[in-house]
Amino acid sequence: MREFVVFFINSYKVNFFNSNMAEEYNKLVRDRIPEIILKKGRYPVTHIASNREYAVKLKEKLLEEVKEYLQSNSKAELIDILEIIYALCDVHKITKEKIEQMRRKKNLERGRFLERIILEKVE
Repeated sequence: MREFVVFFINSYKVNFFNSNMAEEYNKLVRDRIPEIILKKGRYPVTHIASNREYAVKLKEKLLEEVKEYLQSNSKAELIDILEIIYALCDVHKITKEKIEQMRRKKNLERGRFLERIILEKVE
């Protein structure tokens, strides 16, 4: 009889089946990650997401990366967040130029965050 143990490390499900270790992620990864895993001698199990699954997984990935940024304050996480924003723009068929135009318009109407204003309350 084989023993099977499952536990979680940093929200990643890790399975131990005898002495073989398999990590389950079920998350969107950058395009070259499977290639990188193969070069390390491991075998990624992947599938191509449908349009619907892709949109859902992008949102999950955005939350994951924002949480990582909040925990680490790493500028590298901002790169990941921006890449996900660009991918979401593609999903919504918005060009980078259009999103930039929309951002500038909103800045003119509502302002930016440069003045560091904290709204305490409205009486």
